[in-house]
Amino acid sequence: MKFDVLIIGAGAAGCFAAIQAKAKYPDASICILEKSNKALAKVKVSGGGRCNVTNVISSPSELSQNYPRGARFLKKAFHTFSSDHMKRWLEERGVPLRLYPDGCYFPQSNSSQTIIDLFLKELSNGNISIHFHQGVAKMEKINEAFVVTTQDTTWEAKNVICTTGGHPKRSGFSYLEGMGVEIIEPVPSLFTFNLPDNPIVELMGIVKENAIARLKSEKWTGDGPLLITHWGLSGPTILKCSAFGARILHDSGYNYEFSVNWTGGMKQNEVLEILNEQLSSGKQIGNTPLFDIKSRLWVYLLEKAGIKADAPWKSLNPKNLNKLTEVLTNSFFHMQGKTTFKEEFVTAGGVDLNFVDVNSMEHKQIPGLFFAGEVLDIDGITGGFNFQSAWTTAFIAGNSVRINDEV
Repeated sequence: MKFDVLIIGAGAAGCFAAIQAKAKYPDASICILEKSNKALAKVKVSGGGRCNVTNVISSPSELSQNYPRGARFLKKAFHTFSSDHMKRWLEERGVPLRLYPDGCYFPQSNSSQTIIDLFLKELSNGNISIHFHQGVAKMEKINEAFVVTTQDTTWEAKNVICTTGGHPKRSGFSYLEGMGVEIIEPVPSLFTFNLPDNPIVELMGIVKENAIARLKSEKWTGDGPLLITHWGLSGPTILKCSAFGARILHDSGYNYEFSVNWTGGMKQNEVLEILNEQLSSGKQIGNTPLFDIKSRLWVYLLEKAGIKADAPWKSLNPKNLNKLTEVLTNSFFHMQGKTTFKEEFVTAGGVDLNFVDVNSMEHKQIPGLFFAGEVLDIDGITGGFNFQSAWTTAFIAGNSVRINDEV
């Protein structure tokens, strides 16, 4: 079966790339191959079923800072298609968005099905077919055309856009490596930290709205809300650490020390000054939590500092104060294992960006082969950033295919 454009993968990037290619070339024949039995599966479950389509940040420079891998590459790409462009594209098609305080945009309907329905409608209007249960076994280039072999069919096209997403194992990229595509070893990103046998897990459900986490010996930090779970620590603070530290943590076997500043980033001298102001009080320390720390968590931190919750503030000595200051600003934990964050599996690794033209998403040495989405060595933190990189790279790839011998 011959087509002008063959897209491998019916996820967010694949469907959006197909829509863009059809918009530029209305007469082009375009087909999407999908190995599973459904399209846009990740869109369906993202954001708890609400779909965090993008983020309010639109400046290419600022937006690119939210990607542990691919930041420099995306900084250039975002000049072509940024979050403002995606927001406008959706609203022009009758999908208004709602902005939340954390900077995330969701469809006003608060349902990912709204995005799915729009994409499927656009594909249908463009006569773009999706063929399911068509996992790629082999791809080769013969006489300027790509020949793609699936379980039961051979497909041919002059343009192929690969949008298969991230793979947990390198074997998922085997058909691309067979074409000579350079692959960066995949490792997990966006996961929570397991703390087996740590008493903090007894505080499951407690959220510290503003905390900072840092991997031992690393300068960068994760910030934002921190959630205590029945297996350890999670929330945006930890997820950012897992993303930026993906390879460090993988190489350690997910056995690593990290610290938490429970005060929201205050320095030790600032914390000590506030603690000193409490010394004239006869109130019990456990009954007077500070720094917007919940009562049960406050008592846990007091115990970690060796201070009895029923002791009065005025009983503390300089050694107690210094220890409590250290616990509040630099609590050390030992991560032992990880847990995948909900259904939103994200990997670091994929197609080496050094061999991809940022202006077209085309492989520099294999003309006609394009990439978009998480198949590239690009991954972002939570907040709509992974979807935005998918929209951006798909927009560029879809608009860069060549039809009718166009140069």
